[in-house]
Amino acid sequence: MSNFNNTPSEDYWKEKLSEEEFYVLRQKGTERPHSGIYNIHSEKGSYTCKGCDTALFDSSQKFDAHCGWPSFDKALEGRIKYIEDKSHGMIRTEIVCANCNSHLGHVFDDGPADTGIRYCVNSISLNFNESN
Repeated sequence: MSNFNNTPSEDYWKEKLSEEEFYVLRQKGTERPHSGIYNIHSEKGSYTCKGCDTALFDSSQKFDAHCGWPSFDKALEGRIKYIEDKSHGMIRTEIVCANCNSHLGHVFDDGPADTGIRYCVNSISLNFNESN
């Protein structure tokens, strides 16, 4: 994990990320539903931020919410920042990586798991590290 105390410039991100990754992670875009590689993914391991490789979610926290994006009922402690989002005529809570401020998706209180929480995350904003 890199420590991004001073967030790198947008030029840094444009070099590091593909055009679509830049759109989602840096411009708060959303990938098309059911298009991400981690939407239907059940390997054991950890999901990390595409921007800085900070571990965000454990595979044991993932569930299928049938919404078209990877869903988790809990994030790893201290790894996510929550920001009020009033875009598109809605009031939602945006989630970003606490280390590099990359956009991940949104969190909702309609999760079917015990927590009642659904972290709805863009696959493109994640990497995956398999564990044995």
